[in-house]
Amino acid sequence: MRLADFDYDLPPELIAQEPVAERTRSRLLVVDRQSRCFNHWQFSDVVHFLPPDCVLVLNDTRVFPARLRGHKQSGGRVELLLLRRFPGPDETWEVMCKGAQGVRRGARVDFAPELAGTWISAPRDGRGLMRFSGSGDFPALLDRLGEIPLPPYIKRSPGTRPEDRERYQTVYARNVGAVAAPTAGLHFTPELLAAIRQRGVEVAFLTLHVGAGTFQPVRVETIENHQMEEEEYEISEAVARRMNEAKRNGRKIVAVGTTSTRAVESAWTEGEVRPGRRRSSLFIYPGFSFNVIDGLITNFHLPRSTLLMLVSAFAGRELILRAYQEAVARRYRFYSYGDAMLIL
Repeated sequence: MRLADFDYDLPPELIAQEPVAERTRSRLLVVDRQSRCFNHWQFSDVVHFLPPDCVLVLNDTRVFPARLRGHKQSGGRVELLLLRRFPGPDETWEVMCKGAQGVRRGARVDFAPELAGTWISAPRDGRGLMRFSGSGDFPALLDRLGEIPLPPYIKRSPGTRPEDRERYQTVYARNVGAVAAPTAGLHFTPELLAAIRQRGVEVAFLTLHVGAGTFQPVRVETIENHQMEEEEYEISEAVARRMNEAKRNGRKIVAVGTTSTRAVESAWTEGEVRPGRRRSSLFIYPGFSFNVIDGLITNFHLPRSTLLMLVSAFAGRELILRAYQEAVARRYRFYSYGDAMLIL
């Protein structure tokens, strides 16, 4: 398939720059794959559409303040996004960087009087390896000096607002490790989850740490040639058992977000969901055969993105593009802080 097959027009003013005042007050576009019809609701109404005996699977990863801004010894500015920590006693990280052109191995970057970094691998194509040193516990320094890495389409001055540290997290985020939020989960509150459980829905959590791949555009015209970056996920034995029991008993599984979807579909082996911690580079695009999920809650995604391709694989490209046209016409809010879609 061609990359252009996943394009659509979006007025810039529909890109949400702020979250709604109350999480559950986002709008909800319900897409029925059988009737190919759309209905318009508020997200709090999702409780009435979930099959009462289904398993609702959510990603409990937590975004950490992964963006650091510093200065080279020459005085030039450097911006880093921390991607992955290497095992060992030192704070050595793979980073994505801006402003590091021409920097050599061994060069120093100062972030604050109490925190500096040294390039142990010269940056290439916007990435490199850096070893951090500082006076104090590194996670504590990062929590104080780092920024929550909001997506680039949220146009803000450098630095994030304090409220973003709470609103760019799901209310159930607990396992630290993501550089982007699993945004389909941003609409839930503890009260809504309680109402969903009261309806008889099983709520299950897994962890997939959203990585740099979420920022990377597809650069090939034939999408089958695209290579996804690996992301780490973990599914406990108890959650895998609950999903497998549901499949055997004909009960539906509804994934909250593309990240939950990729995790459970990656874990499907020899007719069941396998528990454990693994890394996945699974690329889901039209033609993919889903083995686990029967429904999907998701936000509205960027044109030409792998996330839009995954949603199109689940519901059909033509139906999804028509749903996006409907959302644009109805002035839905798009992307991370935007509205949601339920596909059944």
